[in-house]
Amino acid sequence: MEKRRGRKVMKDKEEVVDDDPWWWLVHKGIAASFLCIAMFALLVRVAVSLHPYSGAGNPPKYGDFEAQRHWMEITLNMPVEEWYLNSTTNDLSYWGLDYPPLTAYQSYVHGLFIRFFHPESVSLFTSRGHESYIGKILMRWTVLSSDALVFFPAVFYFVFVYYSGRPHGQKTDIAWHIAIMLLSPCLILIDHGHFQYNCISLGLTVGAVAAVHSNKELVACFLFSLALNHKQMTAYFAPAFFSHLFGKCLRHRNPLLEVFKLGLVVLGTFALVWWPYIHSMESFLRVLRRLAPFERGIYEDYVANFWCTTSVFIKWKRMFTTQSLKLLSLGATVSTCLPSMLQQIWAPSNQGFLYGLLNSAFSFYMFSFQVHEKSILLPLLPASLLALEEPFLLKWITLHALFSMFPLLCRDGLILPYIALSVLFTLVYHAPTGRQDRKEAPSFNSFVTTIIVLCSVVLHIVYLTMHPPRRYPFLFEAVIMLLCFSQFMVLCFYTNAKQWMLKRSVFVDKEKKLL
Repeated sequence: MEKRRGRKVMKDKEEVVDDDPWWWLVHKGIAASFLCIAMFALLVRVAVSLHPYSGAGNPPKYGDFEAQRHWMEITLNMPVEEWYLNSTTNDLSYWGLDYPPLTAYQSYVHGLFIRFFHPESVSLFTSRGHESYIGKILMRWTVLSSDALVFFPAVFYFVFVYYSGRPHGQKTDIAWHIAIMLLSPCLILIDHGHFQYNCISLGLTVGAVAAVHSNKELVACFLFSLALNHKQMTAYFAPAFFSHLFGKCLRHRNPLLEVFKLGLVVLGTFALVWWPYIHSMESFLRVLRRLAPFERGIYEDYVANFWCTTSVFIKWKRMFTTQSLKLLSLGATVSTCLPSMLQQIWAPSNQGFLYGLLNSAFSFYMFSFQVHEKSILLPLLPASLLALEEPFLLKWITLHALFSMFPLLCRDGLILPYIALSVLFTLVYHAPTGRQDRKEAPSFNSFVTTIIVLCSVVLHIVYLTMHPPRRYPFLFEAVIMLLCFSQFMVLCFYTNAKQWMLKRSVFVDKEKKLL
């Protein structure tokens, strides 16, 4: 009788955990942990923002900081219909808007904030290259507030959803996972060092992932549609969202109705965001052309993907036309995404969805058209969501993502925060938690990984202290690119195989609820 009573009490407690989210928060103490980690993460961001940014003091075009500032003055001083229109007032060759309308609206809101305190920073014609102290502080504040208002709540939402269904999850594991996500060195360096607003699109994506995990598919579609309309690179995740949600729809009694509802939300969100441009086909196509700058070529600078790495041996740009390269990249991207998509259509599961996000992002990063060094942030996001299950995967992709961006960050003068955040990530990663008994990717030989790490350290030193041969001025960048590409490819094969090894029964337990 005592045993039965004990089991009943335990069962009742587990039901409370599942049904009462506030009980979970208070019992686990997660809210307090999140607030402490979030405050520290904000302080780290402030510290990084004290360093230089992209194009600082480097006329005539400066860099991404100037691009974002210029978008604010354009959206403030011109009618919405002319934001993407080339004119004497809006010279598109000087940092013209090339992101979707939601980014333009965000620039407008941030511009209002800056104009209230310092109008000279966003005064059209007279503010080009503006770099006053107060202007820089206000610009940095817009990124910091975006992080705090979008990315941080999204992480909290994901952690809450992900762990509330795991009553036996340790508090230290949850706190570690929060720290890993909020202290992502690559995201901090790009947004608060180099200067961008990736925290918004990635935050919306994290929110969409959390909504999928809590079976709120309509909310997920809305949030992911917003993410797509903030940065077109969020399309890296589109195959994973489509295949998972479509696989779920097929398991309902009326699949067509479910697909219709999801499609209606997506179309409605897009129509709302694009409203100023859908009244005219000319305006609509003008914006679309700005979002797909094929004239820049299949890659820019040195990025650790397939096209750039193999260009050392195969001169893609010389051998093929832009049209041919577009078809090649499309075919390669779709074919490498397909296995992951099929797995989620056949057996959708929350865990498989996270692997699908990673595999889809990897496919786009490796093979799509016009990939930048900063695009590695997209595969990094699902890797961080899988941190507790795949700690070694997260460590390895983070270290090589950092290394792949090292030349870019050196040009920005961000070497000190690069080193500091690399050390901080290593300390957080190795923090003692309940996950210590987990094996770290036995498929990787410790001797090989040690050699690779030593090679990376040597390449860092060589890049900083030596000059390349005159005949090969980008030799060091090419070697860094080759090393990082090789590791990304290994991880890509591993995660695709891991997704297909997931048990199909993971979804079966929840299938009745859907019906």
